[in-house]
Amino acid sequence: MAASSEGRGTLTNRSRLVILLAATLVTVGIHYGWLLRPFGDAHWLHAIHGRFCYIPIVIAAAWFGIRGGLMQAAVISALVLPYILGSSQGTHDLAAEWVEIFFYFAIAILVGLLVERELVSRRREQDAQLQVERSQRLSLAGQIAAGVAHEIKNPLASIKGAADILTDECSSPGDRAEFAQLLQDEIRRIDGTVKDFLEFARPREATLETMNLSRALKIPIRQMEAQAREKGVVIESHIEPDLAVLGDSGKLHQLVLNLILNALQASTAGSAIHVSLTGRDAGSVRLEVSDRGAGVAPEHLEHIFEPFFTTRTSGTGLGLPIAKEIAERHSGRMEVKSRPGEGTSVIVELPRLERRHGQ
Repeated sequence: MAASSEGRGTLTNRSRLVILLAATLVTVGIHYGWLLRPFGDAHWLHAIHGRFCYIPIVIAAAWFGIRGGLMQAAVISALVLPYILGSSQGTHDLAAEWVEIFFYFAIAILVGLLVERELVSRRREQDAQLQVERSQRLSLAGQIAAGVAHEIKNPLASIKGAADILTDECSSPGDRAEFAQLLQDEIRRIDGTVKDFLEFARPREATLETMNLSRALKIPIRQMEAQAREKGVVIESHIEPDLAVLGDSGKLHQLVLNLILNALQASTAGSAIHVSLTGRDAGSVRLEVSDRGAGVAPEHLEHIFEPFFTTRTSGTGLGLPIAKEIAERHSGRMEVKSRPGEGTSVIVELPRLERRHGQ
């Protein structure tokens, strides 16, 4: 029997054939009376057997399709045929036996057709799902291309303008210095954009090791303080000591930088960003970065982790998706809470290790 039921059940084809063989032997044994002798030649036992024959046929059709059901019906019919032909039963009883054999094949065809129809429907659903996934990948590729083009187009225009000034003999030394700095800034901007895209498209595998997150968190905070001061924003922090996690220090450093940078871009002069790290009773640590910016509209909040989604005129929209991916690679989770006009809080929870002082 050629299997036509890929992926159905957990039994191997060999196990299925053994079960069908056992059911067939029991059926034939009942038909010939070998298994019913202790009960005599009761008519009700023979009636039970006639219905019992359908069981292996239905099973074969369910497991192997219409072909398997028909083969099983043919096997049972061939095995009981000598009993029918050599029987001294009356014409009425013999006619009933032939009708029974007819129904063996009818049941095999009916169940087999239903099973194969279900298989065809399932394959169509799988094909449709594959088509949807393929379309999603193509759509994502289009978004990436559009995002790259958008993010690189403006810096390239600035670089072209700066190059024109630098090659113009009439440009003053002051202009040359100013546009040389602009040239370097725009090149760094393109470099940062490309790095973001590469990090999102081909994330480096995390190398997890025991680390003191409380201590590691202070480094990106210090890095961002100068940039915050330039904007007139204060970074406040509350960090519980000696909270340890199993993590990749480089990845978690990037996660925190992304969150603080997002908060800084949403903040206005005179406001504050609050960074906190606390231990949780549920065996986790909670990192929260909050700002008092304009907040995120409810209709935008559900798209916040979608790649390339951003409400700002600049930026790739990859900061939060990358941060979320890093959190999930550390068996953690990320959540964003925001209200328009009140600010935004990004919460990251990571599995906590036992405190190890001095790490």
